[in-house]
Amino acid sequence: MVDPISANTRMASPLFDAAPVAPRVGPFPKTPWLDVWRSHFPSGELELVSSDDTLIPMIIDGNTVTFAGHADVTDYHAPLGPQVVEVLGSWVEKLPTGMRLIFDSLPREAAVVVREAIEAASLDVTERVHEVAAVMTLGSSRDEWLASLSKKQRHEVRRKRRRFVEHFGEPTLTTVTGHDSVTTFAQMHRKAFGDKGEFMTQDMEAFFAGLHERADATMCALRTASGDIAAMAFGFFESDGYYLYNSALEPEFAEGAPGVVLLDLLIEHVIDQGIQVFDFLKGDEVYKFRMGASARDLFVVEATT
Repeated sequence: MVDPISANTRMASPLFDAAPVAPRVGPFPKTPWLDVWRSHFPSGELELVSSDDTLIPMIIDGNTVTFAGHADVTDYHAPLGPQVVEVLGSWVEKLPTGMRLIFDSLPREAAVVVREAIEAASLDVTERVHEVAAVMTLGSSRDEWLASLSKKQRHEVRRKRRRFVEHFGEPTLTTVTGHDSVTTFAQMHRKAFGDKGEFMTQDMEAFFAGLHERADATMCALRTASGDIAAMAFGFFESDGYYLYNSALEPEFAEGAPGVVLLDLLIEHVIDQGIQVFDFLKGDEVYKFRMGASARDLFVVEATT
């Protein structure tokens, strides 16, 4: 295991308090997330590009340069601080010839800044949308959120909640903690069909456990009236929104539509916490938009020195 990023003396905590160059990027640019990520994915050389008020953690792997946190598990990238154009541009300018820069998962605001920095180093830049996130602005109550949906979808949410009650009793949402709960989540996740089930390897389970133990990831469980767990959500409650990182369903409760009911109760819980934004993060799955989300384009900015 490599040393955590926060153990590096150049990573003074005030730098991690700096504002990201894009709003609403969740836990991903901050110390706890990056510590866990680096301890489980140690490939490449960590390069901490910084000034007195700006921080850009980078990974150099052969002739490829990326932001710390690879795209398969990191939903947003956004450098921290007010001098990103100057600091990143100066650093890129000093790279040897033939280095490939791939800066992915950038919200529009971050992509503009990163592109400007690379252009300041006199390089040709390409920029394209490579992913979308799905983000929903919530009202002040469940009823207000439901009213924002189409008539058909509003009916579906209510119908599936009634169906759950008919089969399994009144649903409840509880917060669960600890290693055993991560194990339960991972086992449930592996029961999913195809790529989703295959994603949850033993190494990935350990990564999720690290996020729960060290990066404040929260697990919420949808329970039947008898207390059985029918579905689980794994996410992050931040001051600017709730970030749903992953979810899992128990197949034996499929007739009760636990996925929709989980989201219904989770959205209500998020609203009750006074949080106004629900972020489904990366992925353009149809259900996210049926539940009221809008697409947020994510860009990759590329260049070669």
